[in-house]
Amino acid sequence: MKMASPIKRRVSRQIHIGNVAVGGDAPISVQSMTNTETCDVAATVAQIKRLEAACADIVRVSVPSMEAAEAFREIRKQVSVPLVADIHFDHKIAIKVAEYGVDCLRINPGNIGREDRVRAVIDAAKYHNIPIRIGVNAGSLEKELQRKYGEPTPEALVESAMRHIDILDKLDFQNFKLSVKASDVFMAVAAYRQIATQIDQPLHLGITEAGGLRGGTVKSAVGLGLLLMDGIGDTIRVSLAADPVEEVKVGYEILKSLKLRTKGINFIACPSCSRQNFDVISTMNELEARLDDVTIPLDVAVIGCIVNGPGEAKEAEIGLTGGTPNNLVYVAGKPDHKVKNEGLVDHLEKLIREKIAVKAEQEKDLIARS
Repeated sequence: MKMASPIKRRVSRQIHIGNVAVGGDAPISVQSMTNTETCDVAATVAQIKRLEAACADIVRVSVPSMEAAEAFREIRKQVSVPLVADIHFDHKIAIKVAEYGVDCLRINPGNIGREDRVRAVIDAAKYHNIPIRIGVNAGSLEKELQRKYGEPTPEALVESAMRHIDILDKLDFQNFKLSVKASDVFMAVAAYRQIATQIDQPLHLGITEAGGLRGGTVKSAVGLGLLLMDGIGDTIRVSLAADPVEEVKVGYEILKSLKLRTKGINFIACPSCSRQNFDVISTMNELEARLDDVTIPLDVAVIGCIVNGPGEAKEAEIGLTGGTPNNLVYVAGKPDHKVKNEGLVDHLEKLIREKIAVKAEQEKDLIARS
């Protein structure tokens, strides 16, 4: 019997980024950010659509100039996923993209400048009912805090966050979420744990500048995993020096491992050894590549021998246990039929897609009846 997730999520107020609820009892959303030149509308739209296909809930786009704001206007017309505009310093850009249909503004009120400029941005956000994300980063702390603390610390991140929050409080604006990111796992985790006790707004989790695909994935899994197991976090972005689509995939894998979201196939596979009766690694590589498009959740066990195979297969919706002379396929936890190594991947893919098709129809029926 599999364990249910013991995680009790922190109680937070709920905001909406487009049609995606963040906070409260909403599912933890997965975000990414484009890395194309925003003024290249075609390239940016193409990347956003790839992120949509990977099931990104929210996509952030950097808008560093008025030219980029005009490009954003065209981008907004061509995609349906909620968009966050990443803006620094120039309040006029924030006001412009608010007019152009942005779903959230990522700003730091403190770097917008004079109070009248901050007020103008807040007024635009109120008028268009747009939330704001305050994004505090260890790499860009205010100079005063750098002098006070000597170096980035969790306390410095939290103090910076509270300064920005104070500005929004004075302007009677509570429709925001917050991040306190650092590339150091311990610093980020400590900062998030501290701020989680001081505000009730939703928290956007991330280990910033985490690294390349392998190192950044591990660092993000450790840092975000610690926080999510504490019940902290309402939306996540995995920061990787890699294709942004990989950020979405890794984000879902982290949530899937903690039973906080389900998307696509949950593979249970052995690392293989000399007992294996088929090539587990090549089988898994091929299955993952072929079934990358699947979004409906399904547990599939692929185990090379009979030591752990039957036990894992019994807990999966489809299971494969290596055997001699033939391998044994389990369906719904019960032995069903045997299959040879030849054509093994084709056979498994067919079984999985048939099962996915049945589940898809069941979901449609449930939606129709609700």
